[in-house]
Amino acid sequence: MTDYLIKGATLSDDRTTDILIGGGVVKALGSNLSEVAATEIDASGLLALPGLVDLHTHLREPGFEGSETVLTGSRAAAKGGFTAVNAMANSSPVADTAGVVEQVQALGDRAGYVTVRPIGAVSQGLAGTHLSEIGAMATSRARVRVFSDDGSCVADPLLMRRALEYIKGFGGVLAQHAQEPRLTIGAQMNEGELSATLGLAGWPAVAEEAIIARDVLLAHHVGARLHVCHVSTAGSVEVIRWAKSRGFDVTAEVTPHHLLLTEDLVSTYDARYKVNPPLRRSEDVEALRAALADGTIDIVATDHAPHTAEAKSCEWDNAANGMVGLESALSVVQKTMVDTGLLGWQDVERVLSLKPAAIGRVEGQGQVIGVGSPAEITLYDRSVTRSFDVGDLAGKSINSPYLERELPGRVEATFHGGYATVLGGRLVDESLVAEHALAVASR
Repeated sequence: MTDYLIKGATLSDDRTTDILIGGGVVKALGSNLSEVAATEIDASGLLALPGLVDLHTHLREPGFEGSETVLTGSRAAAKGGFTAVNAMANSSPVADTAGVVEQVQALGDRAGYVTVRPIGAVSQGLAGTHLSEIGAMATSRARVRVFSDDGSCVADPLLMRRALEYIKGFGGVLAQHAQEPRLTIGAQMNEGELSATLGLAGWPAVAEEAIIARDVLLAHHVGARLHVCHVSTAGSVEVIRWAKSRGFDVTAEVTPHHLLLTEDLVSTYDARYKVNPPLRRSEDVEALRAALADGTIDIVATDHAPHTAEAKSCEWDNAANGMVGLESALSVVQKTMVDTGLLGWQDVERVLSLKPAAIGRVEGQGQVIGVGSPAEITLYDRSVTRSFDVGDLAGKSINSPYLERELPGRVEATFHGGYATVLGGRLVDESLVAEHALAVASR
C-alpha cells in the first residue's frame, strides 16, 4: 500500500511540518523529510487536522437506499473531511438487533471510505414502548456503544430510565432526540410570530427544553451518560449549562445548520430549510454559538439527513424533514465560529474530531496528529471562498440548504487508515479505496 509524504502542512497550533504516513500511522513529523518510496503531496498553505468524526449521520441503508446508501454516505463523509461516522438507527429494518448493526458495519468496512460505527435503537422499531436488543448489540461484532431513537424521542420516562440503567452497565451513552411529542403534533416550523404570520403549526422551544430538563435529572439519578442531540434553543443551552455546573454526566451537540440558518428562511417555502428540530430565531443561533465557544455544547454533529427529490420537491406541509450536511460542515464551522473569532483551529479540532470520537468511543479516531498516531488526517484549504453547488456533493441526495451560498474553505485531501480517500479535492476511485480497506483489514 502507498506511503505518503505530506510536505509543508500547517497544524492546528500553527506549526508547519512535513508528515510521513506509512503502515496506517504517522511515521514522522518534521522539516525537510524525505522518503523515496512515498507519494509526495504539496500541502503548502493547507491546514492538517485529525480526521473529522460525526456522531450523528443518517446513512439510510438498509431500507431507504433511494436516499442514501452506506457507500454513498461514506463518500460524502470523506469528501467533507470525515474519517468516521456514527450511523443512526432509523433504517428499515430499524437497527434494533445485532444482525442489523453488524450488517451496517460490514457495509461500511467494505466501502472503506470511513469508519462506520452503527448506533443502536433504544426501543424496538423506534416505537418507544419496549427496549431493543441493547445487550446483544453491545456484545455483537459491531460493539455498539451509542444508542438513540433519533427521529423520535424516548418520551416515556420509565422506558428512558430503564434504558439509561441498562446502557450504563457497559459504559455506553444514550443520545436523546429531545422533543415532547404531545407539544409538537403537526409542527411545521419554530413556534413564534413568524409561524403565526405564515399560518404554519409551531414547534415550541419548550418541547425540546422540557425533555432535556427531565433527562439530565434522570441520567444523574441513575449515574448514566446522556448525550443531547441537535440542541437548537437558547433555553436548552441554559438547562445543559445548569446540569454541567452540578457535575452531571451530560454532553451535547449542535448542527452546522443551527449555527448559521434562521427561521426567516421558511418564508421562502423552500423545503430544503425544513428540518427537525426546526430552524430557530437569530437569538437562538447566537446562544448556540456562544455555548459551543464556552464548552457548554461539546461538539458539532451534522445530522446529515438525505432525502429523494420527490420527498423535498413538494408543498411544505408534506415535505420530509432533513438536510444533507457532511460535505459542508467544516466550511460552515469556519464561517460561523472561526471567521467570527469565537473558536481557533485547535478548538475546531476538538469539537469536530477529538471530542466526538471520545463521546462515541470510536477507536482509532480523534487523536492529535503526532508520531505514532493513526493516519486519519484531513487537509483543508481555509483561504478559499466558493459558491457551494451540486458538484460539491458526493452523496445520493442533494437536499443541501447551502446550494448557491458562499462558503469558505475546501477539503483538499482525506486520509483514512493510512490511505487516501480524497486527493486534490476529488474522491479516490471506490474500487481502489475498497482494495486499500481490505489490505488494512488483513494486517
